[in-house]
Amino acid sequence: MAETLRRVLIAGCAAGPAEENVAEAGPPLLLLGGPGSGKTALLFAAALEVAGEGRGPVLFLARKPLQSLPLRTEAALDPLRLQKIRFQYPPSTRELFQLLCSAHEAQLPAPALLLLDSLEEYLSEHQGPHEAAHLAALLLDTAAHFSHRAGPGRGCGLMVALQAQEEADSGDALQLALLHRYFPACCWLQRDAPGPGQRCLRACLEPGGLGPRTEWLVAFQPDGEMMITPLSTEVGDRSFDKGTSSGGQP
Repeated sequence: MAETLRRVLIAGCAAGPAEENVAEAGPPLLLLGGPGSGKTALLFAAALEVAGEGRGPVLFLARKPLQSLPLRTEAALDPLRLQKIRFQYPPSTRELFQLLCSAHEAQLPAPALLLLDSLEEYLSEHQGPHEAAHLAALLLDTAAHFSHRAGPGRGCGLMVALQAQEEADSGDALQLALLHRYFPACCWLQRDAPGPGQRCLRACLEPGGLGPRTEWLVAFQPDGEMMITPLSTEVGDRSFDKGTSSGGQP
């Protein structure tokens, strides 16, 4: 999934070259950031990216319905792409479990991408690490089932957004460490100095050992347009501060 998100960020660069779409799910990715840091916008951008590849539909899960489209781009206004994104809103952890456990009974085409927004809203009902591990494992099993249904070469990717606290306590740190065992790829979002009329953040993509760590500057305009500028690609140094993650746009 790091590859899909990387293509989203590269495609948003004003001077960035276009890349061919690669039908590759890759390891599951955890998208981390503070409140309003643009997690939903990037999830939606990833949904649009896969929906435009012709690989299959996209399943977007969230606890609450989206009040408006989190992006205002040409792709976001494309009805053909939007029709391929299936939104479902299980309102509780129990109903999310039921939805995932009944995925094998669905007669709809297997999705090419499974997205879950605001994982913390479901975990808040059950604070223990066992419940977090259970939900993470169930998400992976569901994506694996969709991959099996889709057939060879048409796997289902998995991307989950989680709100990261600026000062995590020991319980939150343990939960995050546990989730990293299930989600080897990670993208951190951190507030950056905004420009006039903008909300800016830095996106640091760590693909889980499959490539170098890469950073972008993401600026959200007042109308929801997303402008992206590449910053760096580094292999060894990890100067990106994971202790603070806030800013941007929901």
